[in-house]
Amino acid sequence: MNERIIKGEACVCEGSKYLAELEPRFHFALRCVGKLPLRIRSDGFDRLLSAIVSQQLSVTAADAIWRRIVIANLNGPRKILKANDDDLRAVGLSRQKISYARALARAGINFKALRDLATTDVVARLTQVKGVGTWTAEIYAMFSLGRADVFAPGDLALQEAARLLFSMDSRPDEKELRLMSCKWTPWRSVAARLLWAYYSHKKGREGI
Repeated sequence: MNERIIKGEACVCEGSKYLAELEPRFHFALRCVGKLPLRIRSDGFDRLLSAIVSQQLSVTAADAIWRRIVIANLNGPRKILKANDDDLRAVGLSRQKISYARALARAGINFKALRDLATTDVVARLTQVKGVGTWTAEIYAMFSLGRADVFAPGDLALQEAARLLFSMDSRPDEKELRLMSCKWTPWRSVAARLLWAYYSHKKGREGI
């Protein structure tokens, strides 16, 4: 694996500078939002489970459920498999997400090995697990593996931010936004950070 890894704020600054020089609208957005957040997290089972929990939820709701999961000590595979449905519902998981959490717990993913795989291979491996779609896998690669050139075009906040920033008549769908993002390589994950920040600036709420 020979991909750029975001390891600190200097990398985000480098990517921001590149994007601002590449695209005037990114330059404008950066002037609006200021310094972009690092957003790097640890990797492992609990981080992927957290991404699953956050699917189709607001940031506030996802954070609240995740806090209950951690307090109940249900953020590890063995704990998930030992818990009954009532235990998992009590922390806020829906029936569907209970099945996803158990599928992840049974998947036996070697999370350390993912660090050495190309992003496309990471996404391919993770999406073999029930409940882990492309968005979830790309978010994991972006934040937990620090990949500099990954995007998540299925994200509704990114789609809306792109519509606003690029003065589009309608919100781009996943396919259209993925094509747009190809122009922002090799710093697509910094472009995502910038679009999320712009979404927050325009909407007054977090997109992720």
